[in-house]
Amino acid sequence: MDINKTRVPMRELPVEDRIKKFDEVPLGYTEEQAIAEAGRCIQCNNAPCIRDCPVKIDIKTFLKQVAEGKFKEAFLTLKKDNPIPAIAGRVCPQESQCESVCTLGKIGDAANIGKLESFAADWARKNNVREEFDIEEKPQKVAVIGTGPASISCAVDLRKNGYKVTMYEALHKAGGVLQYGIPEFRLPRDVVDDELSYLTDIGVDIRLNRIIGQNVSFEELRSEYDAIFIGTGAGAPLFLGIDGEKLNGVYSANEFLIRVNLMKAYKFPQYDTPIKVKDKVGVIGAGNVAMDAARSALRLGAEVHVLYRRTKNEAPARKEELRHAIEEGINFVELVAPKRILGKDGWVKGIELIKMKLGEPDSSGRPRPVPIDVSEFTMDLDTVVVALGTKPNRLFLSRTPELKTTKKGVITVDDALATNIEGVFAGGDAISGGSTVIHALGEGRKAAKSIDAYLSDKGKTGSV
Repeated sequence: MDINKTRVPMRELPVEDRIKKFDEVPLGYTEEQAIAEAGRCIQCNNAPCIRDCPVKIDIKTFLKQVAEGKFKEAFLTLKKDNPIPAIAGRVCPQESQCESVCTLGKIGDAANIGKLESFAADWARKNNVREEFDIEEKPQKVAVIGTGPASISCAVDLRKNGYKVTMYEALHKAGGVLQYGIPEFRLPRDVVDDELSYLTDIGVDIRLNRIIGQNVSFEELRSEYDAIFIGTGAGAPLFLGIDGEKLNGVYSANEFLIRVNLMKAYKFPQYDTPIKVKDKVGVIGAGNVAMDAARSALRLGAEVHVLYRRTKNEAPARKEELRHAIEEGINFVELVAPKRILGKDGWVKGIELIKMKLGEPDSSGRPRPVPIDVSEFTMDLDTVVVALGTKPNRLFLSRTPELKTTKKGVITVDDALATNIEGVFAGGDAISGGSTVIHALGEGRKAAKSIDAYLSDKGKTGSV
């Protein structure tokens, strides 16, 4: 069999165009390109791609269907296991999951599974193809707190099983991190909105502007619903704890991206949520969130510097995101760590950094950054964005003290994702402190199975 070892290239917006706007950078495959790329799959017997997919999509079948031009069938295959394929295909790190074990990768490029997933989902959206199924209604009701990826997959599977599902969202739009955390150049809002419309199509009740513990008490939910799933995510930012972090012009990546994405700061004054980046921005960190913040700041007109204590080779961001950032002119200042943020008249004016060197590997498997004595220097900056990670929602947890958590603030669950409170389950970033969209989807599906088993065993219709 003649095997094509090289991927069909993906079209992208030219750099000179994309840095001026928030339009999606990858332009997607044409039908002919998708057929050609999917046709590279050798349909190996053991299908390691399925094994390493957190939601166990039948990737082998879906690729075969695309290769045969059966786009509707391919979409329906995806939807069996993934409720939001147009989103997952764009933002999940396939290169470290399904694509990393693709047999083709041993002789050339792995199959471009992620881009083909988004192609099939986009094709279905353009052609008004929806998943159709019959629901056998059950009397039990389930509350889902949050509307992010884990909550979405949990709600969809529970609804398919006939349960009445109500989702509670603190913000004015559903989607969690999919709405506020990922810029449009990676994940267009119309794609998110369309994927979420599927929830209401199948009968999920989504209630916005509802903060559990404030607008609605947790006890109210426990009395009204037969089971509860907590998918509140990890929306509280981590900071460095250094001098100057309270200066004007210092943002957490969460606030920065919420202003840009959810509040449409880049369309000011059409949207009344300005954000000031001024001329020179420093982004601390080198993960996907750091790249999102850096590339957003660039599009807002700033000169952007990513400040990272290791090198690009050790950066946790996806290779595609790093490539795009470098292409767009983001400056990487490697092997530095911040010591303090400098200010004048209450505003950021610069940052003091110390140089680092790489030592022996730490628990992450990457070389440990070690400070170099007497190597401090300063850099002029107008804005600093801290992108070091997140921790779970403190507001919700502070108002549900009976819910057991770890020292790191994540919710404690057992192997079935059940919490210490009967009938209450949790998943996603609320139990991990921060992971990927696809892992959260997998946990939502697992929790739905556990909730179904719990309610089936109880066989009741009353409160938790």
